Amino acid sequence: MPSRSRLYILAAFMSTYMAIGIVSPYISILVRGLGYSPSTVGLLLGVFEAAGIAGPFVLGRLVDRWGCYKPGLLICVILMLLPGIPLAYTTTPLASALLLCVLSIGTKSSIPLTEAMTTLVVGKDGNYGKLRSFSSIAFICAVLFFQWFPFLPRNNSLNIGIWISIMSLAATVFVLILPARLSLRAPQSAGGSPGADSGRWLKNPRFILGLLMIALSRIGMSPILSFLSLYVTEHVHWDAVGLVWAIASAAETPLIFFSKSIIRRFKGPLRVIFFTGFALILRLLIYAFLPYPPAIIAGQLLHSLCYGLFHPAAVNFITTNIPPEHRATGMTVYISLGTALPTFLGNILGGYIVEYFGYPLLYGGYTIFPILAAVVYFIIRRGGQGNAKAPVTKSVSGAS
Repeated sequence: MPSRSRLYILAAFMSTYMAIGIVSPYISILVRGLGYSPSTVGLLLGVFEAAGIAGPFVLGRLVDRWGCYKPGLLICVILMLLPGIPLAYTTTPLASALLLCVLSIGTKSSIPLTEAMTTLVVGKDGNYGKLRSFSSIAFICAVLFFQWFPFLPRNNSLNIGIWISIMSLAATVFVLILPARLSLRAPQSAGGSPGADSGRWLKNPRFILGLLMIALSRIGMSPILSFLSLYVTEHVHWDAVGLVWAIASAAETPLIFFSKSIIRRFKGPLRVIFFTGFALILRLLIYAFLPYPPAIIAGQLLHSLCYGLFHPAAVNFITTNIPPEHRATGMTVYISLGTALPTFLGNILGGYIVEYFGYPLLYGGYTIFPILAAVVYFIIRRGGQGNAKAPVTKSVSGAS
């Protein structure tokens, strides 16, 4: 692909992830700043994740039907733009939940669309991690900018809402100037139609078990992704939310970049996901028993394995099982059922655990989920499919 075309795509991707870089670390703080209790915050964050299940499915199927990613991505960034400031003025859980749903549909739907575009841009023999790492760099820039920029500081919900809108507006501009020809999906296979063979890969036992393994791991990560900002500010009393998230994103970038060769060396994405589970258990135990800044930094460095290697492996597993013409729908299945639904369940339970038992039990108790993911892995291995190549299409990362 010509270098100018790559710049258009990178600008759209990076600006979108800069907006996500405000939403992900600060949405829990924004909601907590509205005066809600921890259990209500957990419930609202659960609603936020639940909306991220249905929305991406609808947009993913529409994009597969349209054959072009740009309209879908444009809808996403506009939906991220609209609720930011009004959300900061809500005074009832129902109003907050409705606006969180809009924000979630935009945020959660943008991720599978950019991921699907990335896998198609790099092609079956390209390096997904290399292009995806630029999104992590954009995320880091956003959180550090918000951590230290003196204008509209992050000390209240309104300022957070304003910055969500500002970053989303910038993303809208860059998506608008993205040439539509650069966001065309792969040509449909002969005799096929959107969704025509989706039932085959959705009914594949290996695919179902692999998705379950991913989902259990994501439940284990949910207290980190959703409650870490509150944990740092309320439990550790450390005003460093942006720094903490930036450390995690910086740690993930090198492994995302080199994920292609690492997955190939491990001879399969499921094996990689299995080994990242040990890092997740260690990370959760650190937060449970060592609530001190140096320990939190060490835990955040483990994000390199818990997400930097886990996510490319999960994407690799999904893309090996789904043909290119259904890639948007396939990535939506991953984001919705493998990520949003598990995080929804984790958030609902997590809010009540924090309110009644505290953060140590939250993080210590959630170690059960990566352990269950390891059990599923051994079930897959017992069936002789732990590292079998998927039957549908070749991996975009060059590994099975």
